[in-house]
Amino acid sequence: MKYFARCLSALALASWSQLGAAASAPSLKIDPDERLGSVSFAVSCRAAVRAPFNRGVALLHDFWYDEAERQFERIAARDPACAMAHWGIAMSSFYQIWDRPDADTLAKGWAQMQKASALRAGTGRERAYIAAASRFFRPGAESYQSRVDAYSASMAEIHRRFPDDVDAGAFYALSLLAAETPDDTSLVAERKALEVLNPLFAKYPDHPGLVHYIIHACDTPSLASEGLTAARHYGDIASSGAHAVHMPGHIFARLGLWQDDIRDNLASVAAVQVAEKRHESDGMDQFHSDDFLIYAYLQSGQEARAKHIVEETAVLMTHYESMPEMTSEFMRAQFPYYRGKFPAFYALETRDWKSAASLEPVPTKEPETQFVTYWARVVAHGHLREAEQARADLAAYESLLERVKQGKHAYVVEGVGTRIRRSEMSGWAAYAEGRESDALRSMREAADLQDKVGQGEVDIPAREMLADMLLEFNHPDQALAEYERALVMSPNRFNALFNAGMAAEALGDRAKAEGFYSALLKSTDNGSQSARVEFEHVRHFVAGAKVASE
Repeated sequence: MKYFARCLSALALASWSQLGAAASAPSLKIDPDERLGSVSFAVSCRAAVRAPFNRGVALLHDFWYDEAERQFERIAARDPACAMAHWGIAMSSFYQIWDRPDADTLAKGWAQMQKASALRAGTGRERAYIAAASRFFRPGAESYQSRVDAYSASMAEIHRRFPDDVDAGAFYALSLLAAETPDDTSLVAERKALEVLNPLFAKYPDHPGLVHYIIHACDTPSLASEGLTAARHYGDIASSGAHAVHMPGHIFARLGLWQDDIRDNLASVAAVQVAEKRHESDGMDQFHSDDFLIYAYLQSGQEARAKHIVEETAVLMTHYESMPEMTSEFMRAQFPYYRGKFPAFYALETRDWKSAASLEPVPTKEPETQFVTYWARVVAHGHLREAEQARADLAAYESLLERVKQGKHAYVVEGVGTRIRRSEMSGWAAYAEGRESDALRSMREAADLQDKVGQGEVDIPAREMLADMLLEFNHPDQALAEYERALVMSPNRFNALFNAGMAAEALGDRAKAEGFYSALLKSTDNGSQSARVEFEHVRHFVAGAKVASE
């Protein structure tokens, strides 16, 4: 895992003066070795900025927003009459499906749209793009949902009017995903987006927006297999974009393809390093990729590597925090979240309940980043049967929830994820108190709701936790059924495979137990890199089964 040291070295070489120089440099020379995907976005600007404009649009599609903004600013400086350059600057601050813009971001975007409108773009198509973005950024007290709905409707009209404009189709599909309400469990938006994206992908397989948004649309268990072709292609066509190289991991994690997941997220970290050396990155993608790496290492029996990332990222985040000029406000808000999440998931996935129960919330101005710590503590206290502590942490979580509801990020608790997590915590608190029916009812509610939308890519499935409870309550038959359901939705998870084998053993079904244990050995390279005690039992059982069959 030497890449952390290399990344630190690259960061140490950078300085604020260099970063500022890179951002303001007028050069629009395109690196022939850079790979961001193939884009051909027609604009009526000067011929000299058209190829650089294609690069800017590719950066938007790859969600490389900071570099996209710098690119469009350089285009505006080179061609002051290029109205669409200001559209590009505004769109670089519209983090669709990532975040909701605050008042300052909306004002910044609106200022750019005013400039774009004043310059009067040369074609009706360009003016339609500017009008669509203006509809989102315009001043007023309009809600985010109203803004994004209006923007999506405008993009639908552009897609209708210009059916040969592949970017219009891609941006329209993305807007459908962005406009999905937080409590929507229907997957209607995802399927509608795929109806737009798939025919275009067949014609334009190297377009970054198409492959990217197919992956996002399929980022749920019931659709994940439909995104596998795009996932296997995106890293090849956009190997210079750290986020682009990472994105296939969303599908690989859904399908339990751990080695593919590890390979692409290591490549993403390497792309971050290259971008750092060119002063084109603020490091945002580093920790998102590390999140997936920790998860994949834990599922594939490589917990030492997972732990190394947990420890090294803590050092790396401290380094970033000491260089405030190199981090965006969005990235800075992620530090406390990852500081809390990484050790929490390592402890829970390795079933180190005492360590998880002793975690302390990371001090932060963003209270929602502490949710994961209280959730992990309740789960751990539940397993340890520490009822008083579980109830205290659940109460602390609910107090935190009320604080967030009163703040500027209240929207983060509006979705079904909050309901799922709340039911999980209630279930474990009831479990700690020995209230079997209440514990199982709460956890089943969480599992049934989560099945509609899918777990997070790097999360512990609620249905697996339901199965854990049933096994602990000595209902191995019901537990096995729930493990089997969980493994359909979330294949090749370490703990689900092992505990499904244990449930099958308890039922006397040695053939089924051997099947689960063999699958675990296959997905972990026979446990060759693991120190987990579970492997002693698994190897002994499988060896005994082979002897019995001979």
